[in-house]
Amino acid sequence: MTVIASKNNPKVQRWAKLARHSRLRRDEGRALIEGPHLVAELLAAGLKPVAMLVSETGLGNREIAALLKGFDPIVLSDSAFGSVVDAETPPGIAAEIEIPSGTKGGPGDTVFLEGIQDPSNVGAILRSAAAFGAGRAVLDRGCADPWSPKTLRAGMGAHFRLAIQQVRSLEDHLAAFSGTLICTVPRDGVPLATAKFEHPLGWILGAEGQGISEAAGRHAKLKVTIPMAAGVESLNVAAAAAICLYETSRRAARS
Repeated sequence: MTVIASKNNPKVQRWAKLARHSRLRRDEGRALIEGPHLVAELLAAGLKPVAMLVSETGLGNREIAALLKGFDPIVLSDSAFGSVVDAETPPGIAAEIEIPSGTKGGPGDTVFLEGIQDPSNVGAILRSAAAFGAGRAVLDRGCADPWSPKTLRAGMGAHFRLAIQQVRSLEDHLAAFSGTLICTVPRDGVPLATAKFEHPLGWILGAEGQGISEAAGRHAKLKVTIPMAAGVESLNVAAAAAICLYETSRRAARS
């Protein structure tokens, strides 16, 4: 068994850059996923990695060994593997993957994300979208890279159950959407519990503080408000998204 031991190995350096630089991910159409859970989600979705990476320590892990069956993994020394992955505690297994094109949306609703820069929020929204039956996510370039390690970790495998597309501007995509576009507003909107929804829905979600832009808001046919206790101004955008997506999913299940 050959082990790549050096952090200066060209392949190791490229994987490290792939984990850290969104431009390289866009240029190559590749990303790096980390950890047994994400690798298992990838395989469960019927997708195959370009390369499977494992640390020397990871070779002794039963869960990781099961995931490696049928693959010829590239073994890295623990120090070389640690230089590649983003997680503070190296998970023992990683995989280079082709980023799905995301141009064809799956069944279900769509989430449109504008200017959400926190990768944890982006990942959490994608996780909720997948959990509550949305089929597609469209993000503008002001959002965190959906294929960064932090976003992938927060998404917990949702990336492999959604069609995800990052675009320069949402304008054309909002204009072309054939369903009902909805945005949330902190006050004076239709209360979420009484709002009437006609699927397919497109939820327009913006960064905390400024919300969605005026240009994006003009496309919304419906503005809803989530009732909150007195004195509370707003919710975290990922929490608001989860509430809205759950409500529409709950109603769809009852109809």
